[in-house]
Amino acid sequence: MQQKILVIDDEDSNIQLLRLSLEGEGYRVLPALDGVQGLQVLQDQQPDLIVLDLMMPRMNGWEVCRRIRERTDAPIIMLTAMGTDEDKVRGLSLGADDYVTKPFGMAELVARVGAALRRYRYPHTERMMVKVDDHLVVDRAQGRVRVDGRRVELTPIEYRILTCFLDNPDRVLTHQSLLTQVWGWECMDQIDYVKVYIHHLRKKIERNPQRPRYILTERGLGYRFRSA
Repeated sequence: MQQKILVIDDEDSNIQLLRLSLEGEGYRVLPALDGVQGLQVLQDQQPDLIVLDLMMPRMNGWEVCRRIRERTDAPIIMLTAMGTDEDKVRGLSLGADDYVTKPFGMAELVARVGAALRRYRYPHTERMMVKVDDHLVVDRAQGRVRVDGRRVELTPIEYRILTCFLDNPDRVLTHQSLLTQVWGWECMDQIDYVKVYIHHLRKKIERNPQRPRYILTERGLGYRFRSA
């Protein structure tokens, strides 16, 4: 079945370029020239993925992203000329799955669309039981974690950090990204929060917390969860 891509951008020329590239890869493109129209298309067509420009009239991309997330868990890829870390963190905290800074190559964007769709191609219920390997199993339906077959009690914060990692395997999550997703924007500068909880989480799920297998430190950036 042909997958549907909703493209929300106030510049028709951008939509046509994206349509040419995406339809060339077999996708069906649903165009919308502003956020209000985009939300209506979302309701009518139920797209598989949304490509969203940030700078638009009537309703900016931040607000559109927030409203999309209230209606669907379909992947959102943001397009913007604003490429600061703060902007990226804000987009991710609102529920975006990826963030592409203009100018960008069409081949790169098409590749990101394909990658995002692959991550979400299974129904949500099939992602409830996550077996990382024989050592670590996470039952997301029950909110339970087992290490070597033994149930491990995580605090709510520790569990939310772990699920952030499971949703982004092998991807670097910055300190700010974890802070906004787990604690909220008001704690965005509290990097020590992340360090303390990562320390505790490693003690509970790693065989050797001093030489972690799962939660790897990316110096100067944040952390990465290494999948099996």
